[in-house]
Amino acid sequence: MVQNREFFNRRLHSLLGVVPIGIFLVQHLFINHFAVYGEESFNKAAGFMANLPFVLLLEIFVIYLPLLYHAILGVYIAFTAKNNTKRFSFFRNWMFRLQRLTGIITLVFIVWHVWETRVQVALGNAEVNYSLMEGILSNPIMFWFYIIGVISAVFHLANGLWGFLVSWGITQTPKSQRVATYATLIVFLVVSYLGVRTLIQFAYGV
Repeated sequence: MVQNREFFNRRLHSLLGVVPIGIFLVQHLFINHFAVYGEESFNKAAGFMANLPFVLLLEIFVIYLPLLYHAILGVYIAFTAKNNTKRFSFFRNWMFRLQRLTGIITLVFIVWHVWETRVQVALGNAEVNYSLMEGILSNPIMFWFYIIGVISAVFHLANGLWGFLVSWGITQTPKSQRVATYATLIVFLVVSYLGVRTLIQFAYGV
């Protein structure tokens, strides 16, 4: 019974990391990338997302609750899981370690980012616009904090996607897993570019 519950929890943890959390991360970074095309473009895109119907319900049930479950179970896994050098290759063992490390970094980053943005907006201290992010990222310490946070989040998604494909039986053969490794590497590079390029725009206007 306990093993069945743990199996279910880990499967759900893996699924939520891709749907909806992973999809939201990519969508969020894509919307933010409109900053590259100017302040007006970003404000329009951010305003559109903020004015979606039932946006608060969407945030609670599609983002925050799945993220909370994924984060709590992820922290438990990070501090209890043991690396298995006999089962995994040297490369995959390092990916296993980095998945746990980037999970913790990403959690700290998300909590801080939500506090600086969504919470401040809810308190009436800020508006979700270009100036908000420009002000935050004009601080060099915050700029590098965001760089590390975004790259960690994207790595966690891309490597977690590889784990999802394996654990759900989609990539069972060594060849399919190698293909998945290259595919998730592309995901990591492309989505990281979107995130980092946007941060540079906010910080330096270039």
